[in-house]
Amino acid sequence: MRVPPPRTDFRVERRVPVPMRDGVQLIADHYIPETDRPAGTLLVRGPYGRRWPFSALYASVYATRGYHVVLQSVRGTFGSGGHFDPTVNEVADGADTAAWLRYQPWYTGSFGTVGLSYLGATQWALLQDPPPDMAAAVVVVGVHDFAASSWGTGSFSGNDFLGWSNMVSHQEDPGVLRTALRQARAGRVVAKALDQVPLAETGRQLLGAGAPWWESWVEHPAVEDPFWDRYRFQDALDRTRVPILLIGGWQDLFLEQTLEQYRRLRARDVDVAMTIGPWTHSHMTGKAAPAVLRESLGWLDRHLAGLPTPPRSRVRVAVTGGGRWHELAEWPPVTTAQTWYLESGRLTRTPAPESAVASSSFTFDPRHPTPTVGGRLLSAAGGRRRDDSLAARADVLAVDSDPLATEVHVYGAPVLELDHASDNPYVDVFVRVSEVDAKGRSRNLSDGYRRLVCCPGDAPVRLELDEIAHRFAAGSRIRVLVAGGSHPRYARNLGTGEHPARGTAMRPATHTIGHRGRSRLLLPVGAARPSTD
Repeated sequence: MRVPPPRTDFRVERRVPVPMRDGVQLIADHYIPETDRPAGTLLVRGPYGRRWPFSALYASVYATRGYHVVLQSVRGTFGSGGHFDPTVNEVADGADTAAWLRYQPWYTGSFGTVGLSYLGATQWALLQDPPPDMAAAVVVVGVHDFAASSWGTGSFSGNDFLGWSNMVSHQEDPGVLRTALRQARAGRVVAKALDQVPLAETGRQLLGAGAPWWESWVEHPAVEDPFWDRYRFQDALDRTRVPILLIGGWQDLFLEQTLEQYRRLRARDVDVAMTIGPWTHSHMTGKAAPAVLRESLGWLDRHLAGLPTPPRSRVRVAVTGGGRWHELAEWPPVTTAQTWYLESGRLTRTPAPESAVASSSFTFDPRHPTPTVGGRLLSAAGGRRRDDSLAARADVLAVDSDPLATEVHVYGAPVLELDHASDNPYVDVFVRVSEVDAKGRSRNLSDGYRRLVCCPGDAPVRLELDEIAHRFAAGSRIRVLVAGGSHPRYARNLGTGEHPARGTAMRPATHTIGHRGRSRLLLPVGAARPSTD
């Protein structure tokens, strides 16, 4: 893993009770470095248990570098008292745990936090009102706003949040083999449930008695609804001064939150750094683990232990498509918008004349929805995937550029402006930029999605797609896909205006995309070696 060598042995005190203000006790394992000069204290709070892989990735490896580590199960999970309601109790429970640390005879006087995904959410909860002795944080693919992740597009992120609810509901079931089998079948089981309607009922049939939050999540589609206030930690981004390292992946489902965290902290001149690699969410406990560990140790050694460490750039990004890692002073680097026009069957640098084909149409049928292929999923099927099959479908509009004469380097968010019309006021729009290699194989790069609630007729649409750092190879083609859905990643639009949790009737929608220069792709193009000057 190319990390500094271990500095000490350690032992573990298991099932340490930590009292909360309401009398509930949370359970933690304390990893104790066998040294007279500990490096510091780390607090790791999560709902997924205290055994492998979390014991290895977030406890023992730091204990051997001299850190006291408190690996705690959050309320209602793996022996901790109370009931688990995602994020709702994390502000109070995190503060109570931090206060408990100060009374421990081994406490080093300051502490840091580290962890991925929900373990990142518990860090943002603590950072809502940062304890004075909190010295550093490492947030890996961490979410600070569940509402934005679940309903941010206007359509419910069904695959991710039904899948996660199902996983959490069964993670403590007995039987290792049974658990492994369930995990292997999870994608198919969740997709099958999302094929049925109504959404709230079919989700409950899958979840059984688990995930009591399910109905309330799908019953509140408006992200500005006060219901979601207890599921978001926006104030942390406006208050904290704690030095924070953010680590994300270009194909991680929380990518947009990682980038928002960086921008808002940077705007306040917080000591923040960010690394974005060519990773999915699940890569963080596998493929990405060595890089995550190296960067996390460097950050904590510098800001918590006070050890001399090599300097790092504020931003490190992996350029996909055969590019390399780049060290940047800021994100994004300097770019210029390069315009491509969606014409009939072609993506071109110049708009078609008035005599050319005026528009193209396709029909989205919610009874046979356009399938999800790859993308930023909480699933083993996520990431960059061959998506040739999407371009061949009748319910997808696909346009390709000519082979590129030279490399094109893109840094930031592609923008798609569509001259869009529909014969149904209740429609979704899914857009994608892919790269088609010289052998004709297409792989996804950047997606965008929005639920439209408008009126029949013309409705111009402007979508910012996922941010990327990518090198389009010379000889490859740029492909744009436009569809009316991506199922089961997003709960399909039934086309009737019924509540998404309870609707059962379905109505197709025909989408029309205007040509002759009225629909265009804007790519933020920069140099092969990007600069932030």
